[in-house]
Amino acid sequence: MMRGVMAMLLVAAALPLCPVRAAEPPAANQANDDIVVTARRSGAPMWTIQTQAGVIILVGEIAAVPKATPWRPERLEGATDRAQRVILGTKAKVSPGDILRLIFKGGGLTKLPKGRVAADYLDTKQMQRLRALEARFDQDYARVNFLMTAFDLLSKRLSFNKDTADDASDVVRKAASQSKIPTQPVGEVRGEDMLDNLFAAAPETHIPCLEAAMTATEAGGDVVTDRGRAWTEFDVSAVMTNPLEEALGRCWPWTNDGFGPEIRQRWIGAIRDATEQPGFTLAVVPLRVLAEKDGVLDQLKSQGLPISGPAW
Repeated sequence: MMRGVMAMLLVAAALPLCPVRAAEPPAANQANDDIVVTARRSGAPMWTIQTQAGVIILVGEIAAVPKATPWRPERLEGATDRAQRVILGTKAKVSPGDILRLIFKGGGLTKLPKGRVAADYLDTKQMQRLRALEARFDQDYARVNFLMTAFDLLSKRLSFNKDTADDASDVVRKAASQSKIPTQPVGEVRGEDMLDNLFAAAPETHIPCLEAAMTATEAGGDVVTDRGRAWTEFDVSAVMTNPLEEALGRCWPWTNDGFGPEIRQRWIGAIRDATEQPGFTLAVVPLRVLAEKDGVLDQLKSQGLPISGPAW
């Protein structure tokens, strides 16, 4: 269970129009077009924003892409090699002190408050579902923190993160490092802040996460492959409504009142800054952050920026 907490910490880890500039020469335009074509052929859904300064590609990433998903990461590598800059997700800064604190006080994250059990928080229907899953998997979740139960259901019982290939951000990070392309995270989150946030969260705040995880687990393993297939088919709506994707989007930190909005605003700021940069910018953004209602794409569109890509 402690390994699950650490995994979450390490994982948890848009825009005004740019000023008018001189148009790029035809050769530069052709080069940008070639990069866009190469990137799109990877099979990952993406959107392009043409600015007076250059072009931005926003790659919509899902976590834990199944190996069976038919996408071509080498083509995304090829596009990365020709970028002027790369923007990746939030970087979690976890110190040795954070790890020690987790070891000595981790019970506050993995267990419900002393003397309390799941039935003290869940209604009759929720408890019936949880007990059915306990019987199915021979588990006892009565005293387990709801976030940890959700993580156990998704990672161990549904096995959504088993037999996976590199995510888009992994592919781009490695390619950028090899080609010495400047890379920046959208921001950094201190491990201390993440732990404080988790320790302070009341058990009730994780019930929506648990419900969504139970729904995904009840649906079975097909939701994992269906999500990956919809992703490579650019069916953004199908990805967003997939029970697994909904579960991941309803769990910490995305639904936290502090971290969730902050992460989204950092993406908006980073992309806003990129509109003023010359050349080609490649950004790998969580698909849910891009395509959710009033998400990054909606906010970019409201600013009047020309967005080209799949319907969302």
